[in-house]
Amino acid sequence: MLRILEYILLTIGVAIIVAISYWIGQQAYSWMPVAASTDAKQIDDLFSFLVWMSGIIFLGVVGMIGYSILTCRAPKGDYREGHPMRGNWKIEAAWTITPVLLVLWIVGYSFYIYEKMEVAGPTQLLGDLNVPLGAEPAYAQAPSHNTPAPELIPQTIEVTAKQWVWAFRYPQQNITSNELHLPVNRRAHLVLRSQDVLHGFYVPEFRIKQDIIPNRAIDFQFIPNRVGKYRLQDSQFSGAYFAVMQADVYVDTPEAYAQWLTHAVSQKPIPVSNQAAAEHEQPPKRLFKTNWYTVLPAQSTDVNYASRTLPQASVENPMIVSEESKE
Repeated sequence: MLRILEYILLTIGVAIIVAISYWIGQQAYSWMPVAASTDAKQIDDLFSFLVWMSGIIFLGVVGMIGYSILTCRAPKGDYREGHPMRGNWKIEAAWTITPVLLVLWIVGYSFYIYEKMEVAGPTQLLGDLNVPLGAEPAYAQAPSHNTPAPELIPQTIEVTAKQWVWAFRYPQQNITSNELHLPVNRRAHLVLRSQDVLHGFYVPEFRIKQDIIPNRAIDFQFIPNRVGKYRLQDSQFSGAYFAVMQADVYVDTPEAYAQWLTHAVSQKPIPVSNQAAAEHEQPPKRLFKTNWYTVLPAQSTDVNYASRTLPQASVENPMIVSEESKE
């Protein structure tokens, strides 16, 4: 009878642990920054799942320790060795098979999320997506033939990373900028390149990160779906100034995006300062020469459009550059 009661209590305990872990996993959604791309929901679902599994493991181990302390105590003055568990095939099988199945489950679900992120192409309709702020989907209907309509073809933007600045080139308009502008609900097609070392393209709100490898052109696509101002960071911290290698990313309404392109194309190229290059040109202050190999910082980049000091844009409101802020 006591054995049956013990099994019932263990079952109730396991159910409570699973329920609490699931609740923690649901709370994990609020730990993430605002979602600003169609891939963000998939990544948040995966993160919530991993938190759920981690909660089960953590609470399960802590619960088993507490259960053992309460029910498996030796009597006072009993210093005999515990019952040997070596060679118990049931325990060996349990702690071998259970982690393997758990890891396979995580791998399978992660691959499923990755496949869902890769399935969407430039001609995919956005009608089934949760477009925020009451914005209309960018694509009203599918093309009637196999060739995508012009408005469905994403504009290619060349992204160049170099120590320690970002440069964005729009080949169709022959525009170079040190801030990235993207139209909302349109698939962005980026071609990522590095001029020197390994860099990482990372925008937390988009839930995307892509390593940029020297001597390679990497195609990268995603759909931003929330108007606002965000921050591009270099995810590779392998030296001085990598932490400050950042750039503004604006997801604009179609009208604001067209306005920015029109304004930028009319500007003459101007050099943009590189803090690292400016400091590197100053006389060094050191007691002795180290002879360490150093990758020289990139020189100033000529751009048609350079970042201005603009009011902080809210992710709930479109970022439209006013005439006063351009002056």
